[in-house]
Amino acid sequence: MSNLRILGLDPGTATTGYGVVDKIGSSPVMVDYGVILTSPKQSDAVRLTDIYAQLNKIIDKYNPDVMVMERLFFAKNQTTAIAVGKACGVMQLAAAQRGLEVIEYTPPEVKQAVVGYGNAEKKQVQFMIQRILNLKEVPKPDDAADALALAVCHAHAEKLKAAGK
Repeated sequence: MSNLRILGLDPGTATTGYGVVDKIGSSPVMVDYGVILTSPKQSDAVRLTDIYAQLNKIIDKYNPDVMVMERLFFAKNQTTAIAVGKACGVMQLAAAQRGLEVIEYTPPEVKQAVVGYGNAEKKQVQFMIQRILNLKEVPKPDDAADALALAVCHAHAEKLKAAGK
């Protein structure tokens, strides 16, 4: 059985969640999770540089086979959407420089894969991540839990592909 190391990212400018999951056989196993933080006192350029540097350290430490991230699906605030889009670009650059494939999933796709329902509530997703990954508690903060959900979504998508669906 081949193993697959998945780096999930929940992009943001102030807080980017990350989750590292190994798919061993057909089961996702949590390796680590956390957040990349930047200071709102810094310029956008400095914050993006900081995200890039911190993400490179995470990639170097965990050596993932694939990077999955949330596809910007809907944004109430255009300014926020543009800032998150810039952060996504920096993350994709870091992955591309290392030859890492980047796969994007929308929030409904993640919810469907993790909970079985595309309109699931955030709390339902967090509960299922705790159960699927056999964790003592729900991962905190929410950004890290969302990143783990993205990684688990990809692990499940790979399982479906392998089954020929």
